[in-house]
Amino acid sequence: MGSIKSKTLNRLAKEKSPYLRQHATNPVDWYPWGKEAFAAAKTEDKPIFLSIGYSTCHWCHVMERESFSDPEVATMLNAAFIPVKVDREERPDVDNLYMMVCHAMTGSGGWPLTVILTPDQKPFFAGTYFPKKSSFGRIGLLELTQRIRELWSTRREQLLTVAAQNMAVLAAEVKRGGGGEIERAVLDRGFSQLAEAYDAQHGGFGFAPKFPTPHHLTFLLRYWKRTGEEKALAMVEKTLVAMRHGGLYDQIGYGFHRYSTDERWFVPHFEKMLYDQALLLVAYLEAYQATGRMLYRQTAEEIFTYLVTEMGDANGGFYSAEDADSEGVEGKYYLWTSDEVEEVLSPVETALVKAYFNLKPDGNLRSPDHPGGVNHFYLNADLATVAQQLRIDQVKAEELLASVRAKLYAYRKKRVPPFKDDKILTDWNGLLLAAVAKGGRIFQAPEWIRRAEMTAQFLWTVMRTPDDGLWHRYHQGEAGIPAFLEDYAFLLWGLLELYETTFKTEYLAAALGLSTYLRQYFFDQEQGGYFQTSSIGDQVLIRQKDLYDGAIPSGNSVMMGNLIRLARLTGNLSLQQEAERISACFAERVMATPVNYTQFLSALDFAFGPGQEVVIVGRRGEETTEKMLTLLATTFAPRRVVLFRPIDQPDPAITDLAPFTKELTALEGRTTAYICRNYQCSLPTTDWRQFRRMIQE
Repeated sequence: MGSIKSKTLNRLAKEKSPYLRQHATNPVDWYPWGKEAFAAAKTEDKPIFLSIGYSTCHWCHVMERESFSDPEVATMLNAAFIPVKVDREERPDVDNLYMMVCHAMTGSGGWPLTVILTPDQKPFFAGTYFPKKSSFGRIGLLELTQRIRELWSTRREQLLTVAAQNMAVLAAEVKRGGGGEIERAVLDRGFSQLAEAYDAQHGGFGFAPKFPTPHHLTFLLRYWKRTGEEKALAMVEKTLVAMRHGGLYDQIGYGFHRYSTDERWFVPHFEKMLYDQALLLVAYLEAYQATGRMLYRQTAEEIFTYLVTEMGDANGGFYSAEDADSEGVEGKYYLWTSDEVEEVLSPVETALVKAYFNLKPDGNLRSPDHPGGVNHFYLNADLATVAQQLRIDQVKAEELLASVRAKLYAYRKKRVPPFKDDKILTDWNGLLLAAVAKGGRIFQAPEWIRRAEMTAQFLWTVMRTPDDGLWHRYHQGEAGIPAFLEDYAFLLWGLLELYETTFKTEYLAAALGLSTYLRQYFFDQEQGGYFQTSSIGDQVLIRQKDLYDGAIPSGNSVMMGNLIRLARLTGNLSLQQEAERISACFAERVMATPVNYTQFLSALDFAFGPGQEVVIVGRRGEETTEKMLTLLATTFAPRRVVLFRPIDQPDPAITDLAPFTKELTALEGRTTAYICRNYQCSLPTTDWRQFRRMIQE
């Protein structure tokens, strides 16, 4: 973000978070979340005004401009409260806790999140965005501040009663569950609920605003694989194609925007989040595995290009997000007038672009920010059709399109870019590691594998704590904030993908080490499941256990899948028993509304089986070995795990990590495959054709 230039700075100027530093010149007397703020609230006998957001949040920017930069508002806030700013991406534990309160009190939530707390951090009021002054039934921040100040002085006991009630609700939610059993039919119910919510006309689920939710799609791929239900696959394909062709996708610079404001994927909310790229990358990769459709491969490769070009840090990590706004206008960086297009391109290129990307002379998009009309690029016809209409040879059209993209991209780069949040988060980078490692395996792509190993090296060294735990956030050379469940769970997922891509045992060993750490410091020994925060270090009021698979899958859902996979890779059944305790803990809520837990349903699909464990004993570089490993890497088999045991350079680590491989040897010195289903193994084979037949059965 660079240095902050102002004579008047508040406490947030010393923070690492780009979001907090965006508020460093506010006249509001902000504190960061911590003991100093809580002590001030008790000393001054004031409630805490807690404002939670993130650096690329559009309405956070609006509230900052309207209210937090305004001296009148700041004067009232400073007089009535101890104002505290939190970056939700740095402190998801604080955000999750108070977002749950907001949902309970108002029935909805979002960012900016506004919560009023007692000095001991107990919430008695919650909401989201507030304008400066009351308007159309929405109370303004000035009036809200005055009301709360009066109530704190005259009816404090009433506020304290509300706070106590909210704490009771939170405590009951954490204790909910334990001891249930999940039936296999839950997968059918999850599919049925998704089918009910499916938009058959435009793809996706529900109505506007429409979110990608990639774990819905990856679960549906698994359901199709299990049952042969063609509708499940059709739902996935319709959605993936619609998103890729629509305005949700950056047709010039690549990568996906956050969500669509309309039901047909045309007008996005323009911010780009790292976790969306990672999860959508997984969805397109698996769809390519399942169908062989080149559009999915192309999309995955373009996402990777965007990530490396725009979001990659030289140390191997990836930045968090790009804002929706530039020069104070949402989407300005991405939108075009017809005159601009004609200025950049030749007449032939212009004709192709306008036809292919649906551009109009007076614009195809109008909004309050763009009343004159601008163009947003999207597709509704394939290139071959457009080329035929324009009487251009298709090969020539493809060449022109590549040239056009390069020219428009170069022109766009000269504009004022959206703000980039360049902090590096372990959890989001863990998701990306999983996606890139998987892509490297599926595409047999050395560049992807090299980048995945760079990311793993960064996370496993720079983001490690002295006690073998993890840090959550890295920014400007400094790692900090003790990690949360999602940091461990998502990195563990990434390491497992990287092991099955490279077969380097240090990645499997690291994954097992993280699972041990989680068991010691995060696992609920009484009821099962993982808390979001460690048992050591500073705590929020209540240690939460979350399962909801929202924009990002929950740590418990991902760990459920990780444990099943680790159990199959190592033969350690205690890991499967740990997964069973997660399942029992959350059985009641999963059985009630499975559609809310689609990442968890994918883990259950793995757990229910039938699974397949494959061990290849051979030499890397030898023809049969590579043919076997390539077939395993490129086919869609989500309930399969693969281990490799070298015979030319024996690796004792693999037999230590997976003791059942100790007796598996190369028959007559030749590459040998051992194929097991749910721990029952068939006779080994050295014959390529027999191996292929056994794998495909």
